[in-house]
Amino acid sequence: MTLIAVIDYDMGNLHSACKGLENAGAKTHVTDSVKDLEQADAVVLPGVGAFDPAIQHLRSRDLIQPIKDIIASGKPFLGICLGLHILLEGSEEGVESGLGIVPGMVRHFRPEPELTIPHMGWNQLQMTQPHLPLWKYLPHDPWLYFVHSYYADPADPAATAATITHGTQTVTAAIAQDNLMAVQFHPEKSSVSGLQILSNFVALVRDRSCLSESTAIAL
Repeated sequence: MTLIAVIDYDMGNLHSACKGLENAGAKTHVTDSVKDLEQADAVVLPGVGAFDPAIQHLRSRDLIQPIKDIIASGKPFLGICLGLHILLEGSEEGVESGLGIVPGMVRHFRPEPELTIPHMGWNQLQMTQPHLPLWKYLPHDPWLYFVHSYYADPADPAATAATITHGTQTVTAAIAQDNLMAVQFHPEKSSVSGLQILSNFVALVRDRSCLSESTAIAL
């Protein structure tokens, strides 16, 4: 069975992310052990809360460099909500440096008349990387559930895998670079489309694991 490690750093409800992945057919393991992360087939970094405490919790567990190394190794990696923000260089929400794996910053929504901040509720995803495996079997412009006041602003627009529009502002809602994927919305709270995204991630990990095993046998 596909084993997915969910990083435990005291930021958010890990149970809901695990339940969604388990419903998709994966076995999950909540952990802050580097060895466990390295041995898993894939790693998920969820998160709810503020940027600076998240970085501080990761640093206190000596997880910052291991996360960078795991992503660099090519292991499938999924960030969710705050787990997306952490991947960038920094945030307007705080003063800590992010992991810097994705060049760019986390920005606050610009105030405008009648714009609700935080952006909370359902919004339609516009896919800018439509052939991304994470989006397989989704309806056109699917509705996903968001709760955030800040959004990722990658330096390279090509890193953006999907956007949303809130008020007059169109912002990044997901990024994808090789084995690294991250989403601003909460797939575990996004009904059928959210569960399909988690199923797609599990399927991607499973296919990659099967390919690696086949290659090893051939050698």
